[in-house]
Amino acid sequence: MRLIIGLGNPGTQYNFTRHNFGFLTLDFYAKIHQLNWQKPKFGAIWLKQGSTIFVKPQTFYNESGQAVQAFASFYKVAPEDILVVCDDFDLEFGTLRYREHGSSGGNNGLKSVTTHLGTDQFPRLRLGTNNLAVRQQVGDINFVLGHFTADEKARLPDLLAQISARLADFAI
Repeated sequence: MRLIIGLGNPGTQYNFTRHNFGFLTLDFYAKIHQLNWQKPKFGAIWLKQGSTIFVKPQTFYNESGQAVQAFASFYKVAPEDILVVCDDFDLEFGTLRYREHGSSGGNNGLKSVTTHLGTDQFPRLRLGTNNLAVRQQVGDINFVLGHFTADEKARLPDLLAQISARLADFAI
């Protein structure tokens, strides 16, 4: 059994924001694989494909670890079989960075997952969102909670297809 966790904030006001890149990725994957989200369980909406469960915690981003820990405990999933997909404003938009384990790098969602799992020994796929010009204009909080620019939105379909292929590789 494996878990793939997309980080984001619940609520339509957060759709297509940088902080919801993890949710957007899982939604795209579900759409291309014709999968449907199930009603909430353990504080998250979820779906299952084979032996992989995809999870979108419905707590706010900084408390994502609660649902991750609940799914991991219930399904007895080891940390190394949990992939967390999150945004990273220190990486240029469109950059993907996969790590088998490591620090949160200041990402509060990853901090929460680390705290609730009691380890940082889980894989993570960081999705670059940095756009220095916009970030300097609005500040970090408004940047991560802000929507993608028109140019970024135009690049999303190809980028999401690339990320979905990586998720499929992990799910096998």
